[in-house]
Amino acid sequence: MSISNDEELSGILKAGKMVARIRDAMRNFLKPGMTTFELDDFARKQFAIFGGVSAPKQDYNYPGYTCISLNDEAAHGLPSKDRKVNSGDLINIDVSGQLDGFYADTGISFVACSTETNKWTHLCDAAKKSTLAGIKQARTGNLLRYIGRSIHETAKNEGYTVIKNLAGHGTGRKLHEAPEVLNFENKREKKILNEGLVLAIESFVSNGSEYVYEERDGWTLKTPDGSRVAQFEHTVVVTKKGAIIATV
Repeated sequence: MSISNDEELSGILKAGKMVARIRDAMRNFLKPGMTTFELDDFARKQFAIFGGVSAPKQDYNYPGYTCISLNDEAAHGLPSKDRKVNSGDLINIDVSGQLDGFYADTGISFVACSTETNKWTHLCDAAKKSTLAGIKQARTGNLLRYIGRSIHETAKNEGYTVIKNLAGHGTGRKLHEAPEVLNFENKREKKILNEGLVLAIESFVSNGSEYVYEERDGWTLKTPDGSRVAQFEHTVVVTKKGAIIATV
């Protein structure tokens, strides 16, 4: 969507604040040995507290309230009573929700239940840097493809590549809207960013594969070579002065 008044801006910011708080609360709630189902059930209760709903469950009948992906899972990992999170796992938490008719989407990857710095910590930091570099390009009048260029260049400078068959997207009145926001530059893309456009900008930064495949469960996306992927995502509003980040 493209925001046209203060009421719509307020709606996006409130939805963004909700999913950001749930994202951060999940990270703080996580303990070693906890199942991904327990973590997702905690998110279910958080949505109820805020009076919002899980967007993937509502819009796509997703079998969970959030996407929780571990290690070589890049995205859309299914919450499971049989899947435990161990200290040192690379975990991605992706929270998207709807509040009062407005949608927002956010995600973070981190090393679970550990304060030690290791190669996965660096990968997660690179994903965050890449997304923030892309967000700097989200200005009115700029080319859409500059977002992907900045994400990809930052990832390469950190020693990584990006997943090319995953992307960010427009959002606001639905979870997924046009335009698609690639992790790399497509020089044939001529779209110019307009004032008020709402985007979910996300990086998928990889230490190996540039593509993922879908598991037999019909949801989970994994790397074919066992490499790791870190994701970092914010919902933003494009303005002349630069992006307003709704999911801080």
